[in-house]
Amino acid sequence: MKNASGQTEIVTIDPVRVRAMHAALGKAGAPPQEGEGLPHFWHWSQFWTIAQGADLGRDGHPKTGGFIPDLGLPRRMWAGGSLTFTRPLIVGARATRSSQVIQIERKTGKSGPLAFVTVTHHISCDDVLCISERQDLVYRDDPDPNAPKPQSRPAPKDETVCVAQTVTTTDLFRYSALTFNGHRIHYDLEYATEIEGYPGLVTHGPLLAQRLIDLAAKVLGGLETFTFRAVSPLFHFEGFDLCAKPAGAGLHLWVRGPDGRLIMTAEAQ
Repeated sequence: MKNASGQTEIVTIDPVRVRAMHAALGKAGAPPQEGEGLPHFWHWSQFWTIAQGADLGRDGHPKTGGFIPDLGLPRRMWAGGSLTFTRPLIVGARATRSSQVIQIERKTGKSGPLAFVTVTHHISCDDVLCISERQDLVYRDDPDPNAPKPQSRPAPKDETVCVAQTVTTTDLFRYSALTFNGHRIHYDLEYATEIEGYPGLVTHGPLLAQRLIDLAAKVLGGLETFTFRAVSPLFHFEGFDLCAKPAGAGLHLWVRGPDGRLIMTAEAQ
């Protein structure tokens, strides 16, 4: 059921998609089997926003005007989010996601008008809450080719853990396919460069968050909460570092680009 501000979806945690995500992320060993827990953040492969081709916007996302109102701004970007993992979803089990748009805020930035949209999701398995998630989205106008390039922020260099990483165009395509994300900036080079003004394909913010989540869970021996914020885009031709250092009872994490710029920050416990 759907309305202007909320919707509810019911799915079965599909073992085939779990195996596909295991392969797409390059995980070693056997993927989780039916009856076992779903790894952190893999629910992105299970809950899809499905729309007919005629209902997609120019960028490949479902047109606004339904669950997310039409804000008159054509470009969508991922700003960040937060997650609380209460218990694992179970592979093969019935799961329900209840979603709501809780805030829309309009602002004017250096690049022009912006709209910030906050969406919450509560995901349950067998009627028990498993994951609470907040997603922060930003909508903006097309880029002005004459506008000055935004200044990047330097990333910290005081990490205690550093893991060098890369992504390929195949990685980007497979992650888009597994999350049913039609956003063309991740796989359509001509669109990304000529329409949205990027120098290359954009690496998914959630894919970078997934890699930080995996690092945090490994270092901490588990994960209860994770909050992340995108700072600048990373492109398909760039390597990057996953960085972390202790912060109280948890970790402060970040993604550092090859030129030293800050790509993403995160906090985990």
